Amino acid sequence: MSRISTFYRKAFFIFFVFSFTFSFAQNFIQGKILDSINSKPIASVKITSKSDKNITVQTDQNGIFTLNNINDFPAEFKIQKTGFEVKQFLLKENSSDTLIIKLLPNDFVITEVIVTARRREETAQQVPIPINVISGKKAEETGAFNVNRLKDLVPSVQFYSSTPRNTSLSIRGLGSTFGLTNDGLDPGVGFYVDGVYYARPAATTLDFVDIERIEVLRGPQGTLFGKNTTAGTFNVTTKQPSFTTGGTAEISYGNYGFIQAKTSVTGAISDKFANRFSASGTHRDGTIYNSRTNQDLNDINSIAIRDQLLYKPNENLKFILTGDYNRLRANGYAQVIAGVVTTKRAAYRQFNNIISDLGYTLPAIDPFNRTVDTDTPWKAEQDMGGLSLNAEYNLGKGKVVSTSAWRFWNWNPSNDRDFTGLSALAKSQAPSKHQQWSQEIRWSGNFNEKLSGVFGVFGIWQRLRADKDGQIEEAGKDQWRFSLNSTNPTVIDQWKTPGLLEGYGIKSYPSLNSFSGAVFGQLDWSFSEKLSLLPGIRINYDKKEIDFKRITYGGLEVAESDPKYALKNSVYSNQEFNASIDDTNFSGQLTLAFKPTKNYNLFGTFSTGFKPVGLNLGGLPTNPDGTAITELAVIKPERILHYELGLKSQPFRNFIFNLTVYNSDIKDYQVQVQAADLQINRGYLANAEKVRVRGIETDLSYTFSNLYFYSNLAYTEAIYKKFTNAPPALENTGGPTFVDISGGVLPGVSKWAGSTGGEINFSGKFLNYNGDYFFALDSYYRSTFSSSPTPSQFLNIPGYALFNSRFGFLVRQGVTTYLWVRNIFNRDYFEQLLPGAGNAGHYAAVLGDPRTYGITVKYNF
Repeated sequence: MSRISTFYRKAFFIFFVFSFTFSFAQNFIQGKILDSINSKPIASVKITSKSDKNITVQTDQNGIFTLNNINDFPAEFKIQKTGFEVKQFLLKENSSDTLIIKLLPNDFVITEVIVTARRREETAQQVPIPINVISGKKAEETGAFNVNRLKDLVPSVQFYSSTPRNTSLSIRGLGSTFGLTNDGLDPGVGFYVDGVYYARPAATTLDFVDIERIEVLRGPQGTLFGKNTTAGTFNVTTKQPSFTTGGTAEISYGNYGFIQAKTSVTGAISDKFANRFSASGTHRDGTIYNSRTNQDLNDINSIAIRDQLLYKPNENLKFILTGDYNRLRANGYAQVIAGVVTTKRAAYRQFNNIISDLGYTLPAIDPFNRTVDTDTPWKAEQDMGGLSLNAEYNLGKGKVVSTSAWRFWNWNPSNDRDFTGLSALAKSQAPSKHQQWSQEIRWSGNFNEKLSGVFGVFGIWQRLRADKDGQIEEAGKDQWRFSLNSTNPTVIDQWKTPGLLEGYGIKSYPSLNSFSGAVFGQLDWSFSEKLSLLPGIRINYDKKEIDFKRITYGGLEVAESDPKYALKNSVYSNQEFNASIDDTNFSGQLTLAFKPTKNYNLFGTFSTGFKPVGLNLGGLPTNPDGTAITELAVIKPERILHYELGLKSQPFRNFIFNLTVYNSDIKDYQVQVQAADLQINRGYLANAEKVRVRGIETDLSYTFSNLYFYSNLAYTEAIYKKFTNAPPALENTGGPTFVDISGGVLPGVSKWAGSTGGEINFSGKFLNYNGDYFFALDSYYRSTFSSSPTPSQFLNIPGYALFNSRFGFLVRQGVTTYLWVRNIFNRDYFEQLLPGAGNAGHYAAVLGDPRTYGITVKYNF
């Protein structure tokens, strides 16, 4: 009996050990994820169980992952990584073999694109926000190396830039002021690069470098992003450092002496450090000829560099230190006389009579002859860059992200704002220096299977100053005739006094210090697999302080008792004021999302938003006695009520159709207005009582075998519901000082805009490389739009259509070559129409680029 019991005890022990080991093996699964094109391992791929969201792992730098506690089979997993396809993987049974899973890069798929619009990775079709996603590959191939060119692919975006400083970026007609920029106003469209908010509108003119994707979110975004935005957000993601060695080298040549070189290289420094260096340089000769100086204007000379250092001590923690620098040196941005109108001023103050008295004749008014005779140099010198530190820590079921950044912007221009060969407004230049410091900390993740969210705090400090020599407006010897305001012979002789106004000007010293801080958050509460509620809230505090000082200089020295002193003072005068304001705002949103099936996503959103208080930083209009109208120093915050209904659908494989209907009601809309007073040549800020913007947007894409097609359409109605104290239009200068333009259209907004295109490719071989031949055609259309804050009979830009194309051979690794042409039919079109300084009656145009063409060769390794 003792032998038998001993036998059973041993057998039971062996059975227990075997069972335990077998059970453990059942719970242990190991795999490796590779790039399906080059078979290289992919790090930081997220693998999530579809039945148990608590089971989530990431691949290490060798692409290896381990799944534990898998008890039930079959088990389904979701595999996703930014820049690659989203893959569903079904594991039918346990296996002791290492699983090999391959992912296709997004370059080769378009139906499921990973975005971080809600500060976590998910597919664009899942996000209940109207969003356009442009891959870095698409941007590169279409020549969209900056926002101005990117707008051709996103019809809801409006972008205008008469100079980098005077840049306006809007979505659905809302965002930045149209025309000239006032530094005391916040943009309404947020511009982020790798989580860093870029405060200056000029930042949107920089060249994209090594871009992974660009997400354009439409509508207010105050509960997801650090800086509040009323119109939408550009969320730019660059390619990150990798522990796998690789890189690209690219060179492009084209007409107008176009040369563009790009390079990017990445790889491991050690087992915990990796780096990525990227650079771009662009040169193009000018497209406008100055007959006076025998010089081409509006050339491009820019460089951009970016370096990113990744430190990843373990799978749950990583740091990325980024430094970037952008430099622009251009003989630009020249504008061409496009027309002359008759104002309501007396005949002697009409532009044609003024230049006739000065013995000057305009070149033929043919703007698309692309010729000017301006006497003041056109110059644009811009330097911007910064440092940022991004830290990510996987904490429980979520992730904590900290983004710390410092940025600078230096601007040094020269412009001829009378647009002629006369020495009237001889100098108009506003050199500026800006610095910003920002900090954002946020958490995003899951509380449980039904509740997830994003919460964060954000702060940004800004400091802006003029150059040490001030911002300059200076009259020339011919300005007297433009400023002449009397037919009295004695007064005329006084105006004609030699040297009275020559070299007479003002130096302005604007100073801005501001702070904006916020607490924000949004929940995603899933009542069921089909129905979700997404409430969000934001509390924002803003404080702004300005000091403004304007000092006259130069011209003929005359005593205060001399009548000519008053004449000089009517052209330019001293001004000094300061203002300080702080304000707290509450805003939020509520979205209801319904998914009747996995291929349909319906959502409705109600949200409130605001733009902070504004401060006039370009000088103030004056009372009849010459004192500043100081009540205009502070501009009310802009408030918005926004309603939106949306549909995101994929009725069948590889076909996407999205529809959005929206309405935005804005109170105290912040607008930049242009005045006839040379002392505020840069305009000033005002509030329009009520504005309404509403519209419909559709996005469609389809892939069939080797054919890809897309079509995006936007209908936008943007009007002043009530604006009773607007300045007059150019042709009404000399009439009432203020007019009622209620019912008029907002500037820069076409009722209809659309982009349509496609690409076809087929496999082949070129220079011993296997790859794909491709042919692509893209088109962009927009209808007529106003180019004046106050609707004008003359400052309207006719609608136009542009066509771009490319043909080439694409390989994943090796040499890619393609030919490209932009504006195939060499369409002449205006981007902006701008009145001349002082509203004498003439106006100039910012011209669109003529036809350009060239070749690009790119090597991937």
